[in-house]
Amino acid sequence: MVIREFFDLDAWKKAHALTLKIYCITKQFPKDEIFGVTSQLRRSSSSVAANIAEGFGRFHFKDKQLFYFQARGSVVEVQNFLFLARDLEYIDIVTFQDIMKKAVDVKRLVNGLIRAVKKQI
Repeated sequence: MVIREFFDLDAWKKAHALTLKIYCITKQFPKDEIFGVTSQLRRSSSSVAANIAEGFGRFHFKDKQLFYFQARGSVVEVQNFLFLARDLEYIDIVTFQDIMKKAVDVKRLVNGLIRAVKKQI
């Protein structure tokens, strides 16, 4: 498959799916968390796909790499807030494990983007 657009990247596709899943589960979070864990999880998850897209659109490889680093940092932030949501019992262990597996997969793909760009610098 030829990659012509950011949405052709597997990393972006999986990051986007992760964001959709997080938006779905956070609808069930307590209303008093709307500006807390809910907002943080949504913001950090949407940041992953956004940074992949922006990195893809950059012309210089060092610029690309910086945005992919940001995407990786956002995935780790998602993981942090998933632990918090689990420990606050906003999500059950099965949901936690499912979403954490998706986040780990996204991080692996972002690391692949970083490695690919590093070879071109």
